[in-house]
Amino acid sequence: MAVIGRNQPCPCGSGTKYKKCCALKKDKTPLGLRIVVAVVAICLLGGVVILLSQMSEYEPSAASTAGRVWSPEHGHYH
Repeated sequence: MAVIGRNQPCPCGSGTKYKKCCALKKDKTPLGLRIVVAVVAICLLGGVVILLSQMSEYEPSAASTAGRVWSPEHGHYH
């Protein structure tokens, strides 16, 4: 197979130079890979939304002080 120069006419018959026609199409990401990336991005975005919605129900003071007693003398929990 002969090597096509960037400034030669495109072999697809469009009449434009190869660098402005099919050379650009060769560098594009395949459709299957773009779909996989989109699905992974949607899953990650959904996980972030679920995490943020659960954050409103989280009370750090209740979790860290369970079974502990406040000491007014020392100003902290024991």
